[in-house]
Amino acid sequence: MDVTTIIRIVAGIVFLGVLAIGIAYIAFLSGLLAKCSPAARTMQPGMVWLMLVPLFNLIWSFIVVNALSESLAKEFGLRKLPLLEPKPGKPVGIAMAVSGACSIIPLVNLLAMPAHLILWIMYWVKMAGYSRCLEQVATGIGV
Repeated sequence: MDVTTIIRIVAGIVFLGVLAIGIAYIAFLSGLLAKCSPAARTMQPGMVWLMLVPLFNLIWSFIVVNALSESLAKEFGLRKLPLLEPKPGKPVGIAMAVSGACSIIPLVNLLAMPAHLILWIMYWVKMAGYSRCLEQVATGIGV
């Protein structure tokens, strides 16, 4: 095997790994929206999957962040649960979406891509906390 073949194999494995993580993230966000009652949802859970469309996802991520934030705020209000922030996850989510959109700009992407990765992890962790809270209340464990 020559070096080019090895590089292609490694690149393919990395691509598949990133795709798998992206699919897990989108499935998580879709599931989080599904935990919200239909009355609280501002977006159908299946619409999150549009984030798989290249370039379109740069715009769609702003819409998903806003929809999740509004849906969670409404759901917590309907369940009469306390919220520490009026728009759950919106500040870090918008920062994540902005850094993601900036990552296609040459030279700016050198700062935007690492920032996007960090903010993406922070957003996922924050949304996981809201998801756990909704699960605990649904099962009667408490907040």
